[in-house]
Amino acid sequence: MARRRNPEMAALAVLVLALAWAVREYGLDWLRRQPQPEGDWRTVVRVVDGDTLLLDGDERVRLIGIDTPESVDARRPIEYLGKEAAAFTRRLAEGKRVRLAYDQERSDRYGRTLAYVFLEDGTFLNAEIIRQGYAHAYTRFPFQYSDQFRAYEREAREQRRGLWAE
Repeated sequence: MARRRNPEMAALAVLVLALAWAVREYGLDWLRRQPQPEGDWRTVVRVVDGDTLLLDGDERVRLIGIDTPESVDARRPIEYLGKEAAAFTRRLAEGKRVRLAYDQERSDRYGRTLAYVFLEDGTFLNAEIIRQGYAHAYTRFPFQYSDQFRAYEREAREQRRGLWAE
């Protein structure tokens, strides 16, 4: 007796396999509700350093919840992996279109916009920089995703990525 193929079951099997892969690859954090970007798409004109962007309209954006090693502060020496962290952020964001999402404060004492940044492909830039080990979770001030960012930092340390590589 020949078996019939059921297209609905095949589609369901593919969906289950994709979900299993995503959970294995990223854990359950990606299922959590992410901040929703607001407003129009903007262009990243330049990556100033690993955690600061310059957008079109001359807007400086400081990424909420992350702290990358210094790479451009004239008052301080370049920190270990500072250039690499800036290069990583540059590869992901420079010249790309992004949307911003905000937390409690919209600007810092230096006049920079404080934001979560999302690339067109859905990448949550702040989180990805930490996940790949190029930043510490910056928990000096409270923010909505501090637990998630600390978990990403812990994972990067355990996997010896970026700052924690041998």
